[in-house]
Amino acid sequence: MLMIGNGRLVTRDAEQPFFENGAVVIDGTTVKKVGDLETLKKEFPDAEFVDAKGGVIMPAFINTHEHIYSAMARGLSINGYDPKGFLDILDGMWWTIDRHLTNEQTRQSARVTYMDCIKNGVTTVFDHHASFGEIKDSLFAIEDAAKEFGLRTCLCYEISDRDGMDKARESVMENARWIRHALADDTDMIAGMMGMHAQFTISDETMDLAAANKPEEIGYHIHVAEGIEDLHDCLKKYGKRIVDRLMDKNILGSKTLLGHCIYVNPHEMELIKETDTMVVHNPESNMGNACGCPPTMEIVHRGILTGLGTDGYTQDILESYKVANVLHKHHLCDANAAWGEVPQMLFEGNAKIANRYFKKQLGVLKEGAAADVIVTDYIPRTPMNASNVNSHILFGMTGRSVVTTVCNGKILMKDRELLGIDEEKVLYEVRNAAADLAKSING
Repeated sequence: MLMIGNGRLVTRDAEQPFFENGAVVIDGTTVKKVGDLETLKKEFPDAEFVDAKGGVIMPAFINTHEHIYSAMARGLSINGYDPKGFLDILDGMWWTIDRHLTNEQTRQSARVTYMDCIKNGVTTVFDHHASFGEIKDSLFAIEDAAKEFGLRTCLCYEISDRDGMDKARESVMENARWIRHALADDTDMIAGMMGMHAQFTISDETMDLAAANKPEEIGYHIHVAEGIEDLHDCLKKYGKRIVDRLMDKNILGSKTLLGHCIYVNPHEMELIKETDTMVVHNPESNMGNACGCPPTMEIVHRGILTGLGTDGYTQDILESYKVANVLHKHHLCDANAAWGEVPQMLFEGNAKIANRYFKKQLGVLKEGAAADVIVTDYIPRTPMNASNVNSHILFGMTGRSVVTTVCNGKILMKDRELLGIDEEKVLYEVRNAAADLAKSING
């Protein structure tokens, strides 16, 4: 039995959302009870105690769109890379990296990504992987890292025709193998989706092959209208908009996750809503690639299940919260925009998305929920209560405010010390792998 207490407890449970001096009791992999610290200490006197030291205790974060394979791009300069637009960024940077990745480099990318997730309080990751340099078993290489670091993860491989039909078929089969493996697993720590890059790099033939190899209970994870070029391609080749094509190919549905959705119109939003399809917003990546600002506020207002991701830009999901908050205010010229919508995406939407793939309830601290808990060192300068928690998080915390991270009942980091992980050794090995990747790219 484990008890985390002596801090302000934010549960995300509407029935008892906040305790001024609270605690959460964990039994195995599950939350046993939440409540007032002194009451729970009397009820569970023998529980191992983790002292929050007056900080904030919360459910761990969820990231619903990550790109682990981008981890080694930090500081990488590619000879001749001088992008003039989004397609140049894709081909010149990201596709160049993934064409050179080996499974060992993928594993090392996952190790350092998951390590940073722990430091930033993220314990559930939906990753969208690409490594056309070595496709077979690449998702299993990521799983090795997820198991090593103790995080919950939903994986898929990015199907694309961009490097030829043989590799497109191989990427479909990698998804199929991984999905079968994940469905047979009973730990509730791994899941699988049928990954797709974007419609403009996927033929009807490849979409049909993916559908033929996808179990009915699994959905797709695909980039949608991230760049205007994707929309133009679909209109030119198929005479229809992107979401219409996905609808016609039976890709939409309650288990399918659409990344970005920048260039979607009201008609497409209605299709997304009617099919109960999920959307994930990635504000920093959209701004960094100069792709545009999606109509995310309208998407949320229409009742579409919407989450928040980082797109590999960072492992600090609170950084994405901050950026999304100002992006939509600026874009809409409305200072009232995004106050409620973005925290709804992060704290409610991400949990609902995750629970379409994981059985135990995530994103909340209440009896029976997953024992995924974080503690931050934030001490409020003004009164903190259930009504203003999100404001305190937005303006007072970053991912690195997290000092303790617990996933599935296991303490992964305590007082900023990673447990059972030799951080210096991991970083040494990752740097060597990154140097090998850079050399293979630039010669």
